[in-house]
Amino acid sequence: MATLTLKNVPLDLVDQLKDEAKQNRRSLNQEALSRLELSVRLRRRSAAETVAALRRFHKTLGSRPILTDAFIDRAKREGRP
Repeated sequence: MATLTLKNVPLDLVDQLKDEAKQNRRSLNQEALSRLELSVRLRRRSAAETVAALRRFHKTLGSRPILTDAFIDRAKREGRP
């Protein structure tokens, strides 16, 4: 096993991690490893995959999807200066 040293970790982050470790009945090291493993395992979706997933979700609601191509294009334009 390798050793990893983290520098300049904000104290509030350490405190939060300690609290979470206590709630999960883990050591600080075990909690940090668990969260790193989870973070690395999460697969990042492309924008197209995210839009497709949202459209599928909206169909399950039984209403007209609000994420039309025109809506997305307008949101992109309005969100930029």
